[in-house]
Amino acid sequence: MSAGGDERGKKNTAGLVKLVLVALAAFAFTFTLVPLYRIACEKVFGIRLERTAAEDVGQAQAQGARTVTVQFDGGVNSKLPWSFHPNQVTMQVRPGEQYETTYYAHNDSDRTIVGSAVPSVAPARASGYFSKTECFCFTAQTLAAGEKRDMPVRFIVDPNLPADVKTITLSYTFFKNDVLTARQQGSTAKTPASPLSAP
Repeated sequence: MSAGGDERGKKNTAGLVKLVLVALAAFAFTFTLVPLYRIACEKVFGIRLERTAAEDVGQAQAQGARTVTVQFDGGVNSKLPWSFHPNQVTMQVRPGEQYETTYYAHNDSDRTIVGSAVPSVAPARASGYFSKTECFCFTAQTLAAGEKRDMPVRFIVDPNLPADVKTITLSYTFFKNDVLTARQQGSTAKTPASPLSAP
């Protein structure tokens, strides 16, 4: 083979190698576009993209392993002659799952009284991650003289609760609802007269 043929063969081989390298570089660049795009959107523009299935599985496993301690507390205002306290003081919960607990109330007085409960969540920054789906605090509670009652609370802790929050305290204070109590006692006092029976 002539020297010119060897020269041409080397050039062809070098060109083929360059083409392969360019193709590999283009593939690598395309492969890195997705994470680069995600980083640019989240860091520069503040846009949170949807997570991949693998990320969802990883996060679900991490959340499934996480537990949060929920403490329960309760008391009454001095004007309300009731006994009131949680039936369970503490509970271990998994974020994202629904749980139920109950509070005990007893009207210690000799008359019907209406009370309204005001809830609070501590620490304050956890309040946005604690959702009550059912609660006696949603409506006023009427207890007759000596009546006792177990009142349910259903709640969910948001999976996005900050990782450093390990304990949440749910507390209620019951107040006497003067307006509804007066109305209730007024209607009780006014008992309608029974109709006379025909002779």
